[in-house]
Amino acid sequence: MAQFSLNLESELFTLQRQLIEANYQPGDYRLFTIYERKPRIIAAAPFRDRVVHHALINIIEPPLDKQFIYDSYACRKNKGVHKAIDRYQTWAKRYRYALKMDISKYFPSIDRILLKDKISQRIKDSNVLKLIDKIIDTAPNTGLPIGNLTSQFLANLYLDDFDHYIKEQLRIHPYLRYVDDFIILDDDKNRLHELRIQIQEYLANNHLHLHPRKRHIAPTRRGLDVLGYLVFPNHRCLRNDNGHRFFRKLRGFAKAYAQGKIDWEDFNPSVQSWIGHAKHADTYNLRAKIFYNTVFRR
Repeated sequence: MAQFSLNLESELFTLQRQLIEANYQPGDYRLFTIYERKPRIIAAAPFRDRVVHHALINIIEPPLDKQFIYDSYACRKNKGVHKAIDRYQTWAKRYRYALKMDISKYFPSIDRILLKDKISQRIKDSNVLKLIDKIIDTAPNTGLPIGNLTSQFLANLYLDDFDHYIKEQLRIHPYLRYVDDFIILDDDKNRLHELRIQIQEYLANNHLHLHPRKRHIAPTRRGLDVLGYLVFPNHRCLRNDNGHRFFRKLRGFAKAYAQGKIDWEDFNPSVQSWIGHAKHADTYNLRAKIFYNTVFRR
């Protein structure tokens, strides 16, 4: 990144020429594992490739996003986690049961050949298609790598047909999806059981499978774990592990600050981000307890 920035104009012109002449070649990914609730392998593309990814998404996102259903919330402008939570909670006031499901190992399970077919049905520019194919083919392992902007967008696109199947063929409402997490609400518990079977069959044709422990039906009044929050019809809580994890992180910041290893501006954005996230739930007492028990001094 530093080298690219130092020679920004030259690097950008080189990338432009390579893309025009169709001899652009992605670099090697850097793989590392993060441990947040469960281990995930992250694939970080070189900085110059990330510039290409952003440029590509700037071109293909506007027309393709218009084809997505309204209640698809991941990685879209004016959507996101908190909009999805608000939408679910509005529905939870009206419906008795919620069917919550997610896909087992979604990103690694995406079939690249099927993905390319879905893309070619929506994009007709041959140069754009060749670039997308190159990005997909040079990614490590199978499916799509976690960590790319292109992966996030294409993962949404991969399930777009499924969204339209749910809404237009099965005529299901309410329904929402965030990446590979999706929720359907109804007053009829048996109807939700039937839908789960139909959904399993449809996903199998896309080489995807529901997570065996994450496809349950629950009364909305008891609260549902939705994208990091426990959401009830009239209130919501932050999931316990989120608060514990942030408290440990904050104590780590306090220790490093006391030792002079970091300054306030090094960790304050992370703290403010968590506070903003926590404020979307009933967390006043939790936030007060965490910050009361953490002291920053030198």
